[in-house]
Amino acid sequence: MNLIMFAVAPVFIILTFIYYQDKYEKEPIRLLLLNFLLGAVVSIIIVTVIYLFTGHFIPITDKYSIWEQFIQAFLVVALSEEFSKYVIVKYFAQPRKAFNEPFDGIIYTVMVSMGFACTENVLYVLEGGYLTAILRAFTAVPAHATFGILMGYYIGKAKFSKNRVRLNITGLFLAVLFHGLYDFFLFINFIPGISIGAFISLIIAIILSKKAIEKHQDNSKFKA
Repeated sequence: MNLIMFAVAPVFIILTFIYYQDKYEKEPIRLLLLNFLLGAVVSIIIVTVIYLFTGHFIPITDKYSIWEQFIQAFLVVALSEEFSKYVIVKYFAQPRKAFNEPFDGIIYTVMVSMGFACTENVLYVLEGGYLTAILRAFTAVPAHATFGILMGYYIGKAKFSKNRVRLNITGLFLAVLFHGLYDFFLFINFIPGISIGAFISLIIAIILSKKAIEKHQDNSKFKA
């Protein structure tokens, strides 16, 4: 039980932080929780199905191949995981009446992303223990949040734009790009010191996420 608490704690800290960034018009709690649960269950199911497909057709034959690790990081892991979140936000959250300002793209996408991260983190922590919990609390979990913010920024813009398709895809692309970069540098850790690239990409994503939040806050139509 303590391990599970360690696994879920960073998820709910981030969710609380993002919830209070929605300063001017709060979203319905029930809808937020539903998006979180869809991320925790449906997104994981979608990814599992995709992994069964990609694991068969895109196997790793040489773990020291930089090219194969690139494919694994960007196409197998990043694209499948971010696409599973994107589908839920685009087809479940974005059409809702409660989704009534661009910032809502961030909060709903983060809810879905943190649902996914919660399930994933529990599985990893139960296997790896307290050290894994502490390490992931400062790396993988906030990484999923930043991917969600970057995607959600554009999904939020998309709903109120004539260029909805382009903006939605831009959000998905950025999430996949930063997720892929983060994983790629970790996957090729057989190159000494290369893992630092993952933390650099995470720091850049955090900076961009902060700017995305501030921009949608400043442009909120509910701002007094």
